[in-house]
Amino acid sequence: MSRNIYTRTGDSGETSLACGQRLPKDDLRIEAYGTLDELSSVLGVVAALLGKLEHQDKGKWKAYVELIEWLQDKLFTLSSMIATANLPAGNMPELLEEDVVFLEKLIDKLEADLPALKNFILPGGGELVSFIHLARTICRRAERICSRLDREAALHPVILPFLNRLSDAMFVFARWVCYQLKEPEKVWLGRKQPEHSLGRPSTSESLAKKLLHEDDAEQLGLF
Repeated sequence: MSRNIYTRTGDSGETSLACGQRLPKDDLRIEAYGTLDELSSVLGVVAALLGKLEHQDKGKWKAYVELIEWLQDKLFTLSSMIATANLPAGNMPELLEEDVVFLEKLIDKLEADLPALKNFILPGGGELVSFIHLARTICRRAERICSRLDREAALHPVILPFLNRLSDAMFVFARWVCYQLKEPEKVWLGRKQPEHSLGRPSTSESLAKKLLHEDDAEQLGLF
């Protein structure tokens, strides 16, 4: 690695892969591992927030801090695999099928502690749960980008399954943390409105009265 953080070699809009190949900075391959870096950065926030919980409740959250750090390590490995462009790269590490199996077992373990999911849920909740959901959505984006890249130049066969399981794991983990912290899940109501037995206005009516002039609300059919 260079001692200088700046090299000036990217000033023309190109960058080098780990194998030495030069590509435009907006190339799909660069977009792929740049998105993985973004995902890892959000997971760093998740780890920091879990660390605060561990400080408050010794022993309960330590394994989950280590889980997030393990995921960051695997994402760095995944990025390095993409950055070699399928060319020989010496003894660089690779994702393994057992990493995918581990995520599947993790999902099963967490789901065993959760009530059955009967509705779609809205992402959010407390600060920690919200960041886990953010990580989930970035992971889905990384999976979409890597799917496109795989059609152009076949990726290692473990990469797409790993990202798919990871986004599933983040969804279940968000629910599990929410449940452990006794935070309520917000379900998607769709067109089902709250009951009016207590004379409460529907969600759309309530929002219209708070946010819109009455004439505007009538035009939108909310009253």
